[in-house]
Amino acid sequence: MTKTLHIDFVSDVVCPWCVVGLGGLQTALDALKAEGIGADIHFQPFELNPQMPPEGENIVEHIGRKYGSTPEQSAANRAMITERAAEAMPGFEMRMGPDSRIWNTFDAHRLLHWAGTVGAAEQRALKAALFATHFTDGKRLTDAGVLADAAAAAGLDRDKAVEVLADDLHAAEVRAAEELWRARGINAVPAVVVEGKYLISGGQPAAVFEEALRKIAAGG
Repeated sequence: MTKTLHIDFVSDVVCPWCVVGLGGLQTALDALKAEGIGADIHFQPFELNPQMPPEGENIVEHIGRKYGSTPEQSAANRAMITERAAEAMPGFEMRMGPDSRIWNTFDAHRLLHWAGTVGAAEQRALKAALFATHFTDGKRLTDAGVLADAAAAAGLDRDKAVEVLADDLHAAEVRAAEELWRARGINAVPAVVVEGKYLISGGQPAAVFEEALRKIAAGG
């Protein structure tokens, strides 16, 4: 008999640790299949930089302003996260460099919400496509055409994606979800909430997710 866990994966598409966390979570779930443990994953919105203007900001300048990091510290951190992402999500290529930019992600979250209304698999595919659009291809996440292309790459209807973006659809739903998770105490991502009450924070290795999910599935 399969135990299916409800998992809310609270994250932002410009968060590199969210790539690490999602990779670790998926690896853990793949390992747990043999034990009859599965999950329905729902991607929830979180904006790391909700006030970011449409033109974005250079990553080195952004990290320096936000965290006080030097360019050298920023480069070392990018190298470390790139290595972790490659380990956590084999085949995923993270190409962050000193000329990379951080973007406003509200429209990306609107598109993810819409994808979730189509289906869980479609939302998961779009999440992966958006990660690739940002971290691998370095494309502008505030460009409606870029976002629509990501939707098409995920197997979604590109014309419908264009409509969602042009008409400001799902803006209220995304804002409400963001407020809900903040009210529940989520102030950093990735945050993996299992069964609405168990929190696994950060870009954890697969072994950490596997142990926690096994315990939760057994009744806590």
